Amino acid sequence: MSAQLALPRPVVEELVRATEAEGYSPEVAGFDSVCVAAVQATPVILDADATVDKAIDLLSEAADAGATLVVFPECFVSVYPSGAWAAPAASWAQGCDELWERMWASSVDVRGPLVARLTMACAELGVHLAIGVNEREDDRPGSLYNTLLVIGGEGVVHRHRKLMPTMHERVFHGVGAGDDLGVVDLAGSARVGGLICWENRMPLARWRVYEGGPQIWLAPTADDSDGWIASMRHIAIEAGAFVVSVPQYIPASAFPDDFPLALPAGVDVFGRGGACIVSPGGEVVAGPLYDQEGIVIAPCDLREALHAKRYFDVVGHYGRADVLAPSHQSPA
Repeated sequence: MSAQLALPRPVVEELVRATEAEGYSPEVAGFDSVCVAAVQATPVILDADATVDKAIDLLSEAADAGATLVVFPECFVSVYPSGAWAAPAASWAQGCDELWERMWASSVDVRGPLVARLTMACAELGVHLAIGVNEREDDRPGSLYNTLLVIGGEGVVHRHRKLMPTMHERVFHGVGAGDDLGVVDLAGSARVGGLICWENRMPLARWRVYEGGPQIWLAPTADDSDGWIASMRHIAIEAGAFVVSVPQYIPASAFPDDFPLALPAGVDVFGRGGACIVSPGGEVVAGPLYDQEGIVIAPCDLREALHAKRYFDVVGHYGRADVLAPSHQSPA
């Protein structure tokens, strides 16, 4: 005979009263509709204070439109090292030391005043913010990291450093440790996770995040290719989650006159954008937006993410980690 553990009836009744008082319903708990905004914008290049000012204005604009989760591009604060102009930095070209100094000065320390300002804005507006930054550590001046921050009124709730900088990025960014792959539950919003730019092409990195069951997938990026949208649609289906993809729009006119490196001649735009939101079924429900700044907004009914996993749950009934996990050894 198996032993049974039962709570005293008064304890059970108190638990029921408490959950009812909080409005709990097992049919809908954790599956509300969340309004999400993808902010495709141009940073004030090499000026972190002005870029954060702009981010707060855009955050307010998105909140006024009803968004409670607002997503900004990769390295929005305050410059993405584009392959179109960053190549000379690998050959110690003139101006590279000045560029490095100015990038470092216009980057973000997670414990610093720029993040404090973004936190205050989130608290005042009642929203969560996901934003790409060049991250520095003030107590150990040195490497920069390509970092995704998720911020709420309570402060930074998630920080992810890009695992592997892509090509030219390696001249500027260190590698992430990989101990921050996961998801975070946003109070009153959703369970979110994601990866930065071409990390999204790394199947095992995606798997690590999928294990947390994201309902909304964050994909800040610098990739403005047509193929990128195809990748986002694939990830939406694979994850059973909404995908928010946000590139930058970077016209040549955005670079300051005293930018330390020469920009290539004849290039008018260094990033055409392509912000979009994709449903768990792989349908592009908002965007893509090209060749301009703007905000792409869509309601995300989280029940769709639950429904999608009934058909295909990549780490659940379709997982087969016993066969496919990296540590699995096939019999000889």
